[in-house]
Amino acid sequence: MITIKAFKGLRPKESLVERIAAPPYDVLSSQEAKTMAAENPVSFLHINKPEIDLPEDVDPYSNVVYEKGRENLVGFIENGTLIQDEKECIYIYRLTWKDHVQTGYFCLSSVDDYDNGRIKKHELTRPAKEMDRTRLIDVMNAQVGPVFLLYPSTSKLDHLLEEGAKRPANVDFTADDGVRHQLWVIPEADFINRVVQGFQSLDATYIADGHHRSAAASRVCALRRKAQPLYTGKEAFTFFLSVIFPHNQLKVLPYNRVIKDLNGLTAQAFLQKLNDAFTVEPRAAAREKVQEHTFDLYLDNQWYTLKAKPGTFNADDPLDQLDVNILMQNILTPILNIKDPRTDHRIDFIGGIRGTDELQKLVDNQEWRCAFSLHPTSVEALLKIADAGKIMPPKSTWFEPKLRSGMVSQLL
Repeated sequence: MITIKAFKGLRPKESLVERIAAPPYDVLSSQEAKTMAAENPVSFLHINKPEIDLPEDVDPYSNVVYEKGRENLVGFIENGTLIQDEKECIYIYRLTWKDHVQTGYFCLSSVDDYDNGRIKKHELTRPAKEMDRTRLIDVMNAQVGPVFLLYPSTSKLDHLLEEGAKRPANVDFTADDGVRHQLWVIPEADFINRVVQGFQSLDATYIADGHHRSAAASRVCALRRKAQPLYTGKEAFTFFLSVIFPHNQLKVLPYNRVIKDLNGLTAQAFLQKLNDAFTVEPRAAAREKVQEHTFDLYLDNQWYTLKAKPGTFNADDPLDQLDVNILMQNILTPILNIKDPRTDHRIDFIGGIRGTDELQKLVDNQEWRCAFSLHPTSVEALLKIADAGKIMPPKSTWFEPKLRSGMVSQLL
């Protein structure tokens, strides 16, 4: 049984929502966020990346950063930039990008469900990032970034999404990246009860994006339960901000890799070693879409297609047959000596939204030695791996379009 909850959302003044709503904190560097918000004093980046309002030499993990975020949040509330709804609501959030449409429930999810494994994970977290979000939530006393969840599509919940979105949207704008964002505010108790009951019939929901945010919410809840031993389980800190989409509406792009060096090998020697596990063929240009179990490699002004040979992975194992795992097990670890991509600075991850031109540019500029373009991990593979209790390699999925921060926040 999955527990979700309506809440009194903290939302932008509707005339300002287009200026306030901002990309998620983790898709922008501090400098990119500072540039984006420079001419926009109401950008939500002042709240979820508050280091942009401090001197550049300030440690982004220092307490002064989190205090600045709280100061900015309180200021936005006091001057009416952000307003809390008077009634508990369920919100419906729709994103439209080109011909792709996805619609989900903006609500609170249960920390207990997360702690007990009913909200399923597929990635490990980095301790520093997890602690960063923990301190941000705790100092701000608010959840300012939703966790992106999915549920196995059911006719009941899918129908309720359609029903709720029939009325005119309360918020409707198109951001500068071309993504249309619509939000419906639904306070009616009957509708909320039907949605709550619909989720109660599910065995699990799944994290698509936001492993650090959900882990941080769990940490904050544990801290506050320890400080309040007479807690009831209904406190705001026992829930976390989430948007939950039906699995069959999601769009996953590849999460590509760039590599700093060839581990002491020449390009010729590296290509020769690849022949053990792959058929290697040069090609004139990168493909727009890479097929499953194949990779496009860019090295020394030349693209190559690598096709995994039989026996290089177990086709019956949902984790072993992932392309990110095939790359890891057959190239990154044995040839390039990259054993932990979460901590090795010789590898970086490039979202598929940037395309193969970005990969080629990074290598041509000599910032990186080579690049791999991958086939995207499917949502069905994510579900199988999470159900099996297994963990994907880091940066296995890139969901697009991205949720905007600041659309709805939760005060604790």
